[in-house]
Amino acid sequence: MCVGKPCIKGHRIWVSLILDFLASGASMTEILEDYPQLETEDILACIAYSPL
Repeated sequence: MCVGKPCIKGHRIWVSLILDFLASGASMTEILEDYPQLETEDILACIAYSPL
């Protein structure tokens, strides 16, 4: 948790931030380029965490 929001494990990046990027049309490749400390599995975990 980071300021009460769920974060990616081992990072201070909010799950909601990644989901917002995806919702606005960013590809996983673009996100990984902007956040090189993340891995594909981190983004997939964000997607799995999101409510449908």
